[in-house]
Amino acid sequence: MTIPGRLLCMALALTVAGCGALRGLESGEPPAVVEEARPDDLDRLLTYFARARKLPAGEQGKEHESARQAYLRSQSDYNRVRLAMLLSLPGTVFNDEARALELIDPLARNQRASLSTLAVLLGSYIQEQKRLSGNVQALQQNVQGLQHKLDALKSLDRSLIEREQGGAKKR
Repeated sequence: MTIPGRLLCMALALTVAGCGALRGLESGEPPAVVEEARPDDLDRLLTYFARARKLPAGEQGKEHESARQAYLRSQSDYNRVRLAMLLSLPGTVFNDEARALELIDPLARNQRASLSTLAVLLGSYIQEQKRLSGNVQALQQNVQGLQHKLDALKSLDRSLIEREQGGAKKR
């Protein structure tokens, strides 16, 4: 990931964190103490995600298994987000957006969690990915329906041409 890309991701994460802090002020409650994510964890996870997206399918599978095993050993916030990131990769055999959302949901709801803002960002990414996937499926169904109609019109056109040619020969 490029330096501007990292800065953008970190700025988004900090913005989301700032919005959460303002919510407490609006309600008159004292602001919650937020456990700050170590910048190196955020940077490592963002770099990891950028790298994992570009890996060949076989390597992605190995990486998924490694992340799954790490999460089973230690259900830390870091391992939780890492596994969710891999599960959200489109076009992989292990893609499971529902499971990814399930993994990050506790972090996204707990504003005191160290990687809460990244979990919110990842959750938004997954939701948008699901929405776009649904749109693609609807468009594919529309294309199939239109193709069937076109095929029927072509068939009708051919039969009309054959009838006209048959009638012209009889005269």
